Amino acid sequence: MAECPERKRLKESETRTKNWKRWGPYLSERQWGTVREDYSPNGECWDYFPHDDARARAYRWGEDGLMGITDRECRMCFCIALWNGEDTILKERLFGLTGPQGNHGEDVKECYYYLDSTPTHSYMKALYKYPQAAYPYAHIVEENARRGVEQPEFELEDTGVFNKKKYYDVFTEYAKNGPNDVLCRVTVANRGPETATIHVLPQLWYRNTWIWGCTHEGCTMKPKMAMQKDGKVLCSHESLKKFYYVCDAGPDGNKPKVLFTENETNMERLYSVDHYTKFYRDAFHRYVIEDEVSAVDARQRGTKCAPLYKLEVPAGEKRTVKVRFMALDEDPGEGMYFGEVFDKIFKDRIQEADDFYSKIIPICNKEQYRVARQAYASLLWSKQFYHYIVKDWLNGDKDQPTPPESRLKGRNTEWKHLFNRDVVSMPDKWEYPWYASWDLAFHMIPFARVDPDFAKEQLLLFLREWYMAPNGQMPAYEFAFGDVNPPVHAWAVFRVFKMTGKRGERDRQFLARCFQKLLLNFTWWVNRKDPDGKNIFSGGFLGLDNIGVFDRSRPLPTGGTLEQADGTAWVAFFCVVMLDIALELARTDPSYEDMASKFFEHFVSIVDAMNQMAGGGGLWDNNDGFYYDVLRTDTCTQPMRIRSMVGLVPLFASLTLDEAVTSKMPGFNKRLQWFMKYRPDLSSQIAYMTSDGEVSGRHLLGIPDKKKLKKVLAYLLDENEFLSKYGIRSLSKAHADKPFTVNVGGEEYKVDYVPGESSTYLFGGNSNWRGPIWLCVNYLIIEALERYDFFYGEVFKVECPTGSGNLMRLKDCAKEISRRLSSLFLPDENGRRPCHGENNMYKDDPNWKDLILFYEYFHGDNGRGCGASHQTGWTAVVVNCLERVCSS
Repeated sequence: MAECPERKRLKESETRTKNWKRWGPYLSERQWGTVREDYSPNGECWDYFPHDDARARAYRWGEDGLMGITDRECRMCFCIALWNGEDTILKERLFGLTGPQGNHGEDVKECYYYLDSTPTHSYMKALYKYPQAAYPYAHIVEENARRGVEQPEFELEDTGVFNKKKYYDVFTEYAKNGPNDVLCRVTVANRGPETATIHVLPQLWYRNTWIWGCTHEGCTMKPKMAMQKDGKVLCSHESLKKFYYVCDAGPDGNKPKVLFTENETNMERLYSVDHYTKFYRDAFHRYVIEDEVSAVDARQRGTKCAPLYKLEVPAGEKRTVKVRFMALDEDPGEGMYFGEVFDKIFKDRIQEADDFYSKIIPICNKEQYRVARQAYASLLWSKQFYHYIVKDWLNGDKDQPTPPESRLKGRNTEWKHLFNRDVVSMPDKWEYPWYASWDLAFHMIPFARVDPDFAKEQLLLFLREWYMAPNGQMPAYEFAFGDVNPPVHAWAVFRVFKMTGKRGERDRQFLARCFQKLLLNFTWWVNRKDPDGKNIFSGGFLGLDNIGVFDRSRPLPTGGTLEQADGTAWVAFFCVVMLDIALELARTDPSYEDMASKFFEHFVSIVDAMNQMAGGGGLWDNNDGFYYDVLRTDTCTQPMRIRSMVGLVPLFASLTLDEAVTSKMPGFNKRLQWFMKYRPDLSSQIAYMTSDGEVSGRHLLGIPDKKKLKKVLAYLLDENEFLSKYGIRSLSKAHADKPFTVNVGGEEYKVDYVPGESSTYLFGGNSNWRGPIWLCVNYLIIEALERYDFFYGEVFKVECPTGSGNLMRLKDCAKEISRRLSSLFLPDENGRRPCHGENNMYKDDPNWKDLILFYEYFHGDNGRGCGASHQTGWTAVVVNCLERVCSS
């Protein structure tokens, strides 16, 4: 059988035979309002570079655009720009509210969807829904400002601009004929009742890397674009090959006019000063909307160009424009750019994408396949070129104004070693157009299915010395690299290792390289987050934002310390995964047996500390049968009796040791036997089981023993507590009637059940861990149940749901949770996808009903999507849930 063409491209990319991934969806969807573009005295990034400046002001560290692509170093960029004849702004980037503007933090206010992508981006497709009426910028800002934190967000759909179907569906597709031969097809469908006119500008431009006076890698001389006599645009850049940009005739048969300008800040408009050129970044906006003919360069040269298509689209019909850019050595020749040749390339790439995914996505029904296909598309579209050199950012550039001195004592000053200039998987390219280290770990689980090489490269990247701090800390995210995310990187490394090869054929070098650097990170955790050496860890908010009664990233209003059940359990999870990796590496290299022994004993000590078995204060509450944070001051010790994800994290840390395997590791096995014999105070934490007829047995390492596990699972699987119709809630629903309250200094602090968006402004108010469903931690629960089932098997069954009388093995409970999570995105008996809430367009309209959004988190009762609408990063683990559903 012939090899799947996309798999062949992946192999050529991995071996560096052909650079198939040079071009991809690496263009950000929001560069304005980011920390890296902020040179203000006090770190006010939203105010320093607002949306209204973006069309006229050159970016220092990146670029953004609408459904765009760029090369992996973001040198030459491409996106579409649109004008409906009514808007006051040329639509070339997505609009949304800033953190202070939104009643639940920053929020994109557009309707756009990622429909398809192969891992080499040989074929890509996205959809943008563009209203025919003027975009209601002011209305959205004003209405959201009027609303409080208790009210829902005001969305674009709520403004009525889609009423009577007066909008365009704008489909942007890309197909590669070669690594440096990229075709683009823009199809505009008029969904309205009348003929309507739309202007389409497929823009090609160079990121400005020449004006700053910088000297680091990536700074260049000014490139150029110029129209040639044959109608092609010649693009020249010192570190890229020379490219041609060609455009086809429009639907009316006429060649479009090609506009040119410079990608330079409009100094006159923004700062009332002269510049070396009169042609600015906002020239196409001024030419098309303000009819300013002199805004563009009549000489047809510059660093930014675009053909201008004016399309008359009758009601219910479509019109298409076609453009292409290619390296000179991949030029197919005159007469081969468009027509049947162009269409056949698209047809072939689409078929190849279908063939690729037919082998990736398990056989299941049409709707499940649709969810998985769009999840993979959204995951792949969420790659982004991320550029941030902290030292240069703090000091400023030679040819630019000197930044305020206050910055040298402000944000990220301790991360001067950090040099980021890579394509990175983002949580959401608009709401979170910057990486978050624990998000990225989850991204790599579905990525491992479609692009194993990329998954491994990303995990290694964050362990490299230009990311990881010299002390071993991993960077969190650009707002505060020094914040602490849950230590899930080791788990992702080991899962990707096992997912990307058959036993005996796996990438052991990748695993060993990661292990060495993970040792540094583990040491950082032990030294910084367990300063008293009690094996009880703190850590701050640990990614769970507002889950605690206090802001866990700040000093406690009570004084004293907060001993964190999740912080301690996360380190135990890290520890047991490192043990598992060490044992895997010890199969072929006995020197790793000593490290395995170290992590084994450390893990057991943490378990003992959590369970209070060998004296000292633990985090297990025997009366409630649950794990809690414990507040310790000079005068009191008080469990924070909040039944939340904090008390479920201890389930994650478990591992079965098979004596048939460990007996072949004499160094580790000798230490294990000694420990079991001479440390009964700690070895009592370890369960042991033999199967019928077997001499050797298995040891279970886990935080809760069998009795404790049953108590925690009774809460987990109770529909009046954690188990929702759509997955596991982050906070027990019991707190709806019984909020947790504590009074400190006359001020009441409270945690109650809030199933949707946050009702507080902790961490900006755009995330909420007090009730909603988060797929990332749900997925870890699923895996934990499967591991416990591997040890206990048929002898351990629980009621699912609690009180139902329906006894299930733990692996079947895991499948049931997977089914509930998957149902978030699947149409119910009424055709409604829970993730879309009560929006009837997604239920009734054929042009909306097959579109899926992968939100940041989901309402704990009705499944409605909340938070960032395109956070397919960790929400893409739904494809792994669907695999479990389909296999059953």
